[in-house]
Amino acid sequence: MKFKDMPYARVDFEQVKENLKQLMDALKIAKDGEEQFEIHKKFYELNDKVQTQVTLCSIRHTLDTTDAFYEEEQNYYDRQVPEYSQLCVDYQKILFESPYRKTLEEKIGEVAFKNMEIAMKSVSPEIIPLMQEENELTTEYEKLLASAKIDWEGETLNLSLLTPYLKNKDKDIRRKAAEKQDAFFLSISDKLDELYDKLVKNRTMQAKKLGFDTYTPLGYLRMQRNCYGREEIESLRKQVKEVWVPFAESIFQKRKERLGLSQLAYSDELVFGPQGNPQPEGTPEEILAAGQKMYEELSSETKEFFDFMMENELLDVFGRKTKAVGGYMTYLPDYKAPFIFANFNGTSGDVDVMTHECGHAFQGYLAAQDPIREHADIGMETAEIHSMSMEFFTEPWYHLFFGEKTTEDYTKMHLEDAIIFIPYGCMVDEFQHIVYDNPKMTPQERKEAWKKLEQEYKPHLNYQGLEFFEKGCFWQKQHHIYSYPLYYIDYVIAQLCAFEYKVWMDKDRKAAWESYLKLCTMSASKFHTELLEEAELETPFKDGVIGKIVENLKEIF
Repeated sequence: MKFKDMPYARVDFEQVKENLKQLMDALKIAKDGEEQFEIHKKFYELNDKVQTQVTLCSIRHTLDTTDAFYEEEQNYYDRQVPEYSQLCVDYQKILFESPYRKTLEEKIGEVAFKNMEIAMKSVSPEIIPLMQEENELTTEYEKLLASAKIDWEGETLNLSLLTPYLKNKDKDIRRKAAEKQDAFFLSISDKLDELYDKLVKNRTMQAKKLGFDTYTPLGYLRMQRNCYGREEIESLRKQVKEVWVPFAESIFQKRKERLGLSQLAYSDELVFGPQGNPQPEGTPEEILAAGQKMYEELSSETKEFFDFMMENELLDVFGRKTKAVGGYMTYLPDYKAPFIFANFNGTSGDVDVMTHECGHAFQGYLAAQDPIREHADIGMETAEIHSMSMEFFTEPWYHLFFGEKTTEDYTKMHLEDAIIFIPYGCMVDEFQHIVYDNPKMTPQERKEAWKKLEQEYKPHLNYQGLEFFEKGCFWQKQHHIYSYPLYYIDYVIAQLCAFEYKVWMDKDRKAAWESYLKLCTMSASKFHTELLEEAELETPFKDGVIGKIVENLKEIF
């Protein structure tokens, strides 16, 4: 079914609650594990219907943030979903404590039960009002960013549509764009401080009501970290500071030299060379058509996937002034359909969407064939491997988007951008640990903490008078920090694994692709560290692995 034809109806949570209660009662009187599993299949069906309607609403709200109907529906789900999540945990608790658990574990796997245990520690009826308030605050933040109306020579731009000017080959134009961006964030800085302060206090209160000293351990549970913890992540960040930061700084030095600058400003960082960044050729429609050809040739599996996406109009990638910022992939269970949201703006980022978000969607499409829904419950550190690795696997087809002249530059720029991301991703994560470990920090103290981290992770950084950013506020434009706490390090873990695939595919593409397909089809049937082992990837938590990746990448340069 085409996305536009998918019917939407507000979920009646009172009816859902009654249906769930009936399923829980049936579980309690079931005679064996087989009978319980048949009941559990009915839960799959019920939950799929709920998630499909909630997701339809969310997508349509982000497609047009001024649509009053879907704004009201989104507000409704912000209030209702936390209570529904609690009901699902109550249901899972019966499964978790089942006398027939051994049979159920054989059916749905050990990982599913570990995730149930995590879920039970993460919510309780007592914190539902706080979770509702948290949803409302994050929705308010997203809407605040989407409200940007930036005047550009008589045209009104939002943050996404400003991006091409931030990456313009003309130094003066990108500086002007950076000043416009800075001025917008400066104009909402008090509101940004207020929202984040409320979010930190809210999340800390949730944690305390659940028996934690701070939000940090609760955040780990919410991110479903079921086979590693803080110690492993701190070790990863330590290795990045030691061996990756110098490597990334050498990339920034290359950009400075390539641009012929005596000093690299913040507004220059995103530019590959004096001719600017490679720009894709053709209209958005032509980029989609090139994507279809790329996936047709990559493999039979990717051809089937992308044909399905195009036939059912499951990509909305055209930039519009009332769309939410950013890009994402989500999933509509009733239709076994991934959906991709993006804002094409004429930059190479449009191609990044075709590779990154399609990596997510491809895995989601493959996972739809698995009848065990828990296997689709993938941790983000694994999910991002699917997307980031796809960016590298599609390298042989970059010429479809860029033409002969700029393909080589884009390939180099893409790899450089991935390398210089790693320190930033770690910085975002360490910042959030500092904030949630010290929830009484003032807004000014948070900004000072960020400035200190910038010196450690990006020592070359120079904002050259951009007031908002120089105050230590850059993090306030990173929406993950507001909306998805402690998520960002998952990008780092995944990018490091994707680099392993990059090195591998350059030596033996067939073996690397077979490993990737295996990783995608395993979904969340095993723990993250086990998935890597099965796919023959090394975990970046292990001492020396990050240094080895650096050495392998240096050979490419």
